[in-house]
Amino acid sequence: MSPAGFDQKEEIFIVKKGTGLKSVATELETKKLIKSKDLFIFWALLKGGSRDLKAGEYSLNQSMSSITIFTILASGAVKTHPLTIPEGLATEQIADILAQKGLVDKREFMALAMDKNLAASFQIDGQSLEGYLFPDTYLLSRDIGAQQIIDLMIKRFWDIFSNLKKGHETPMSLREIVTLASIVEKETGLAEERPLIASVFLNRLKRRMRLESDPTVIYGLKDFDGNLTKKDLQSPSPYNTYCNRGLPPGPIANPGRESLKAVINPAQTDYLYFVSRNDGSHYFSTTLREHNRAVIRYQKRRR
Repeated sequence: MSPAGFDQKEEIFIVKKGTGLKSVATELETKKLIKSKDLFIFWALLKGGSRDLKAGEYSLNQSMSSITIFTILASGAVKTHPLTIPEGLATEQIADILAQKGLVDKREFMALAMDKNLAASFQIDGQSLEGYLFPDTYLLSRDIGAQQIIDLMIKRFWDIFSNLKKGHETPMSLREIVTLASIVEKETGLAEERPLIASVFLNRLKRRMRLESDPTVIYGLKDFDGNLTKKDLQSPSPYNTYCNRGLPPGPIANPGRESLKAVINPAQTDYLYFVSRNDGSHYFSTTLREHNRAVIRYQKRRR
């Protein structure tokens, strides 16, 4: 069957769930993507594919033959859209992005992401999937659904994590690695600093010093307004590393590859402190005296 025309301009065609062959053929003819709905239906029935049309969003054009269009619809070759999930977002922020794109219902996504049993099914020891929804660019179809998106992100996490772990021994558990990586992710945006930041926190953990990480405190606050106060730093919370020793109960964000790598293979330093230079980078110190001098130099007021 010859094409309906020669125009190669993309035409978005949506097959809704439960739509029958006759309705699909009628709409294809109305949109002038095929010449005859009757011939399309006849050919589809001849091929025994009347029930094979898959629901989804498709990219078609007039220059495609009816046979090509049927093959696309029957194979489920749906149109995909690239979506980038930035590094360092919390799960709820990821849910917001997906919901804004019309890919998921936020409540459904969050219910799945916060399901301890679902986490366990992915061999994740934790109360939720926070930390394991790997930030990357994904090709997603409109009808993919929350569960499939989570499956893709967790699979990507395990692929990256397994490769990073090869040849590197660490006494830390998976949850400890991801938790610390999430803190590193939130502390610096510079890839070259991440192994140094990781070394500071690992050195402090070894000495049983409090981590004193602002991002962990922020994660434990409700309705944070962007202004971290002294009162916030003294507010009791499992995530307040100014009050509690050791790592917080779990990840505070979803770290990317470089932050995970930094924790698995950190720089070997004696650093115990760092302070922002206010240009995106940090000054690292081995002693409190040196650190206090750096604070005076780079921060007129620490708080």
